[in-house]
Amino acid sequence: MSSVSVAQESPAEIAEQVVPPQATKPQGYERGSFRSWVAVFAGLLGAFMAILDIQITNASMKEIQGSLGATLEEGSWIATAYLVAEMIAIPLSGWLSHGLSVRRYLLWTTAAFILASFLCSLAWNLEAMIAFRALQGFFGGALIPLAFRLILELLPEEKRATGMALFGVTATFAPSIGPTLGGWLTEQFSWHYLFYINIPPGLLVMAMLAYGLRSRPIDWDKLKNADYSGIVTMALGMGCLEVVLEEGNRKDWFGSELIQHLTIIAVINIALFVFIQLRKSSPLVNLRLLGQRDFALSTLAYFLLGMALFSAIYMIPLYLSQIHDYSPLEIGEVIMWMGFPQLLVLPLVPRLLQRFDGRYLAAFGFSMFALSYYMNSHMTLDFAGDQMIAAQIVRALGQPFILVPIGIIATMHISAQQTPSASTVLNVIRNLGGAFGIALVATLIDNQSRTHLAEMKQTVAAVSGQAYQYLQQTSQLFVQAGSDPVTAQAQAKAMLVKTMTQQAYIQAYNDVFLSISVLLMLAVVAVLMIRKPKPDAA
Repeated sequence: MSSVSVAQESPAEIAEQVVPPQATKPQGYERGSFRSWVAVFAGLLGAFMAILDIQITNASMKEIQGSLGATLEEGSWIATAYLVAEMIAIPLSGWLSHGLSVRRYLLWTTAAFILASFLCSLAWNLEAMIAFRALQGFFGGALIPLAFRLILELLPEEKRATGMALFGVTATFAPSIGPTLGGWLTEQFSWHYLFYINIPPGLLVMAMLAYGLRSRPIDWDKLKNADYSGIVTMALGMGCLEVVLEEGNRKDWFGSELIQHLTIIAVINIALFVFIQLRKSSPLVNLRLLGQRDFALSTLAYFLLGMALFSAIYMIPLYLSQIHDYSPLEIGEVIMWMGFPQLLVLPLVPRLLQRFDGRYLAAFGFSMFALSYYMNSHMTLDFAGDQMIAAQIVRALGQPFILVPIGIIATMHISAQQTPSASTVLNVIRNLGGAFGIALVATLIDNQSRTHLAEMKQTVAAVSGQAYQYLQQTSQLFVQAGSDPVTAQAQAKAMLVKTMTQQAYIQAYNDVFLSISVLLMLAVVAVLMIRKPKPDAA
């Protein structure tokens, strides 16, 4: 049974997009050439835009909801629609880029992404916004795995570490500055500029791709002979799973009939998709790669990486707004410390890879990431944005040591023919890790806060003297501020409940930060278990 899928290309087909098989080969399309670097930078910029757009609306959701007349719960679908469509698009990218050619597929998807972004700015109601965001996510989803793939296919071996360092910027810097940039654009102009901002770089990406990639004709046979059963089951399974993870906590998980039904659809279709892919000689995605020990360990590390990245980006803004009433722009000023410091380290990592085993560098990066979470697991009411910066810097310094080596060690035992499927699997796994991470974090914070609040209420009786004294002192302050004694007593009780609730949430955040710190140590073990490549390995 062949392990090469319709979504994959042989070395000859890969080369055909760079150097077609003619008697006289066109100059300038060789691996590592100027045109190749232009194409790689275009792919990275496109991926940066797609990842940025996941987070850029979060800081401005209130303004968007107000303009469209949507409630908070309805507005959550603006982000969910993007993520669901993106998750469906990633597995399709290998097959479509093979049939249409990488150059044509990227040009078309980038043009469609620009158009969808412009339509989002014109949205007249919530339904239109959700539809346009889904289009934006679908076409943006193609840009992420293909940027990873261009690095592997267009750069020589000795330059891949540099390419992975640049890919690391897109994967971590984009989400870390998304809330800051989004809040600033909305505050200075309007929320419509969250989408206008994609147009100039999108046009630049198209020009760079047109110059950097060699064109070839459409392969109609590959498009017609597609794994349609795999496409349908993948779209239903992954789409429903993403909705369950994004909306589950807001809808009380399996207390909601919608979540119950979507979970059943997701489980059945994902099981069918795996069954179909393993039986077909030309599957949509070559899932047999997961049978290889080293690749499976790499995907586990990628999953935990996605979980840690997106959990931090979700938790920190939530903590600062919920506990300390930070504005979106103030939150962005804290989050950006997870992005900017890594720019100082990224250029050094490719050089370190020449001297040290990439597995040890990745293990060091995951250890730093775990340490940063541990630093946030001892917060008190006085722990605000300024106190979070140290942990953010440690997190930022650790990320490049993960993102540069992990892409290389994940594919070092993979043949060139398996590159498209490997890129698809790794990017899907990272996104799933992010979705699982956010769902896990949101659920744990709610459950743990209720548990801690219940424990505090039980202890109030044991310290009733202190509680009575607190109420008396607080009510006196309200009386001095102009309240009558009865109102002041009620206000003091409300203040006590608010304080207890705040403390319960802080303890819940501490629990979650500590839990993810422990999970990240599993990633350290996973990367250390990957076998070292043979000296003569390609």
